[in-house]
Amino acid sequence: MRTAFGARPKGARLERMKASPRWVDGAFRNVHPMLPGLREPVRMPTIAEFICGGERRVPPAPLPTGDPRAAWSRTSESGLRVTWLGHSTLLIEVDGVTVLTDPVWCDRASPFQVAGPKRFQPPVARLEDLPRVDVIVLSHDHYDHLDFVTFRKLAAWKTPVVTSLGVGAHLEAWGVRRDRIVEVDWWERAHVPGLDLEITATPAQHFSGRTIGGRNATLWSSFVLRGASHTVFFGADTGLTTLYRDIAARFGPFDVAMLEVGAHHPAWGDIHLGPVNAVAALDMLGNPPFLPIHWGTFNLAMHAWDAPIERLVELVPKRVAMLVPQLGEAIEPAAGARVDPWWRRVARMPARPAPADDAGAATQASWPLD
Repeated sequence: MRTAFGARPKGARLERMKASPRWVDGAFRNVHPMLPGLREPVRMPTIAEFICGGERRVPPAPLPTGDPRAAWSRTSESGLRVTWLGHSTLLIEVDGVTVLTDPVWCDRASPFQVAGPKRFQPPVARLEDLPRVDVIVLSHDHYDHLDFVTFRKLAAWKTPVVTSLGVGAHLEAWGVRRDRIVEVDWWERAHVPGLDLEITATPAQHFSGRTIGGRNATLWSSFVLRGASHTVFFGADTGLTTLYRDIAARFGPFDVAMLEVGAHHPAWGDIHLGPVNAVAALDMLGNPPFLPIHWGTFNLAMHAWDAPIERLVELVPKRVAMLVPQLGEAIEPAAGARVDPWWRRVARMPARPAPADDAGAATQASWPLD
């Protein structure tokens, strides 16, 4: 039976995982230990506080969106174009190759589409609206990055999927053919026949799991995409780690970096960046053009929905080309900084009433599994 929980790796897949330097005592481990808090003792919020606590955790009105289909019908002028489709889902066009990252089209980041963190608004484009996708890059198996609903549809595609060690077990359980799945360890390059793009899994400071008992049974990664003329860093989910310096030394300079800025809390330890550590990570990467991700789509933390981007605007050095497109807006980093504070227009609007089915929407089924 195919369920949103996926499947545990076994057989040859599991044996390959066990050969990884990151596999220790039956599970994957970070290079640096995850600290209990961000350098300070902070109590973990209860589930009740997570469900009912905090203010302004949902936008008062729909966020403005662009229609990327017109842009997608034209070739990128610079050779590098990025469309933020929400959270960590991006369509990256790099030197003639189209990459889709962490595709999530579900209503809720949860194993249950009747409960769990709900999407602020419908996706800006349907899967059917996307241009031809040459490869899907999948960072890890948390619900807001690996979506059962979406991959049940993508199973019918012929597009190869590059992902972290072990994650392919979920995909195969959902009908994705084994010969479409390429699983890689950190610092390994994916070999995708016919693809003129180097895709390398790089370190991240995070964890994995779709059930409490399945914690760290698969690997988590960031990724470097290197085309003929451009190099892109997709940070996915991570806390601050000195390994960013190693990534920059091996693959930099980068033409654009996507780093997570939302869904953070001091008690969660070093598993998410948040705005302050995102700026520190960006500095380790050489301060390339910066597109913040992992915000503006789902309510996954207790801070205000727009708190990450407001804090980020204060922190990012003026020498950094910051890119904050609307959802669905296709932008070319070569054009320079793109910061029109569209979110502030939304923040000033009257609050919209919460739907009746959102009572208790944030459940332990999805938190703290991200």
